[in-house]
Amino acid sequence: MARIERWEAPVAPVWGELRYGSELARLLADQALSVLPRLRRRTLGPPVLLIPGFMAGDSSLAVMRAWLRRRGHPVSMSGLRLNAGCAEEIVSRLQQQLRGFAERSEEPVVLVGQSRGGALARSLAVREPESVCGLVMLGSPVRDPLAVSRQVMATVKLMARLGDIGVPRLFSSDCAEGECCESFWGDLEAPLPRGVEAVSVFSRSDGIVDWHACLDPHCRQVEVRSSHCGMSVHPSVYRLLTEILDG
Repeated sequence: MARIERWEAPVAPVWGELRYGSELARLLADQALSVLPRLRRRTLGPPVLLIPGFMAGDSSLAVMRAWLRRRGHPVSMSGLRLNAGCAEEIVSRLQQQLRGFAERSEEPVVLVGQSRGGALARSLAVREPESVCGLVMLGSPVRDPLAVSRQVMATVKLMARLGDIGVPRLFSSDCAEGECCESFWGDLEAPLPRGVEAVSVFSRSDGIVDWHACLDPHCRQVEVRSSHCGMSVHPSVYRLLTEILDG
């Protein structure tokens, strides 16, 4: 099993996550980003696959999905109602979805994943390089997926216990300690394919994960002043996406 670097995570105060509402309000008010429906549909842009974070579902990326569609991008969601299942099982399913989406679009796909969704997206980029042209990870602790706040760690342990006793669609202790997700852990350390523009977004004031764990050495690293949950609605992230998608 691949060894992931681990340390005691000096996570910022969790109350900083209360910024989400103000971050969304700033995005909606930003005339340059034109998130609101008045934006005209542009010429078809590169396809985008969105993957939500831990304990979240596709609905958590609804604002980003709407913005991308108004820009003219074909958008595919992960199909996850709750991102708490076995990583290897999720990635294996998403591989089939990604291939089909790229074939229908007749071009490679940009992957955007938040938190755990970014780690899943990175694994996809390693496994399916011909179907991927870009990777954007938002607050994804790929160097140590367990470098999280105490509150989140308590949830992780609870989910693992429930998975151990057979509750469906939840990861188990074997995902971290056994051979179940060995390939997935290896994907988090592997070099990314050439031709895939990869960006890791982090925030020093992230109240959920230790920002050091987001510093993927194989990616361009971009810092934003954002909460963890608010990265999916932060204006700086949307400007970065505009740069990547129009580039």
